Amino acid sequence: MSARPSPRLFTRFDALEYQLCARLNRACRRDSVRDFFRFVSRLGDGIVWYLLMLLIPICYGADGLRPALLMAGTGAVGLALYKVLKSHLVRERPYITHERIRAGTAALDRYSFPSGHTLHAVCFTWLATAHFPELGWVLVPFAGLVAASRVVLGLHYPTDVAAGAVIGATLACGALTLG
Repeated sequence: MSARPSPRLFTRFDALEYQLCARLNRACRRDSVRDFFRFVSRLGDGIVWYLLMLLIPICYGADGLRPALLMAGTGAVGLALYKVLKSHLVRERPYITHERIRAGTAALDRYSFPSGHTLHAVCFTWLATAHFPELGWVLVPFAGLVAASRVVLGLHYPTDVAAGAVIGATLACGALTLG
């Protein structure tokens, strides 16, 4: 499928969000900040979530099997939806559009809307804490850091992250309702 140019709406949002993106991205000039958010982002690629899905049944026994399977199934739906949206909406990443924004790490693909990292972080956190609230003290801050990392690293605009969060929450609520 060939990519279409970004919709005019994104061009306006890109301009409105540029200052905030540039300000947050400047933090990446410090090696320690860039390395921290790069590490968080890498964990958000899936490592933490796959490990969580494996550990929940181990730690919670039979009570953990259904939530882990629900997370895996919802994650697959989220991945498919995110890929369709990205391929149709084709919003360029901030570091591609704006010369002053630098990528703090390599992007997994070309387009930024919505943030798949945030979508999955919110979805998995919501599902895990709905079943095991005691996990919230670790998962909620981690999901927030994953979302922040995407903007700080110059890979996403704040609206990409917000859209990913809304989609992730919607998928989680739908899965809990249907599951």
